[in-house]
Amino acid sequence: MLGILGFLLTWELLPLTGIVDPRYLPPASAVLLELGEQLGSAGFWLAVWQTVRAWFLGLLIAAVAAIVLGLVIGSSTFLRRATHSTIEFLRPIPSVALIPLAVLLFGVQLESTLLLVVYASFWQILIQVLYGVGDVDTVAQDTAKSYGLGTLARVRYVTWPTSLPYVITGLRLGAAVALILAVTAQLVIGTPGLGREISLAQSGGAVTAMYAFIVTAGLLGVLINLGMRALERRALAWHSSVRGEVAV
Repeated sequence: MLGILGFLLTWELLPLTGIVDPRYLPPASAVLLELGEQLGSAGFWLAVWQTVRAWFLGLLIAAVAAIVLGLVIGSSTFLRRATHSTIEFLRPIPSVALIPLAVLLFGVQLESTLLLVVYASFWQILIQVLYGVGDVDTVAQDTAKSYGLGTLARVRYVTWPTSLPYVITGLRLGAAVALILAVTAQLVIGTPGLGREISLAQSGGAVTAMYAFIVTAGLLGVLINLGMRALERRALAWHSSVRGEVAV
């Protein structure tokens, strides 16, 4: 809270003291006042909903695909070796480089945003799942086999508990990246949401409103992070890291 207050105070003083031209960076008080006015607008909440919807759907699709593929690929030495070079080739490609393809395929529809969000967050989660599956104790796997557990049972009772902390980490990383790409796609492509509102406010000269939408995107990021932390504490209540955190 002190950090946030310090940031807002610095922001307030920069334009008031003339260090920054207030035409390009209005005081924080003016931006917060504009944000308060926007809270009473139905269009504002529609833009927030459109951004949250794109974030959630993209992250959900990426998470399901990454977890399933990660468990399948990670459980097979042959598949890990066969796909390693392909994953390392595709993973560094920036999602924004796919914007022309997204526009050609879907225009300024939700699907364009989803393409970028899914591509960006998929790799964040997949890599963590692969790390998690690779961390499974071979002795535990062999013991499960010796007791006659089938493939699905071994995944449920051995592989999944070991991989879950990695999966949650991947989801936290993917959630942040998904929000960034959702706003970026709306900003550049013009799909509905906060990103498009930021672009429209900037092009219309409504600088204060533009910063109000930017602050809203930042607040969404904070809420998403808090939500993912709560999910982590609930899903990993049995894990030593969370138990130690609660004890402290």
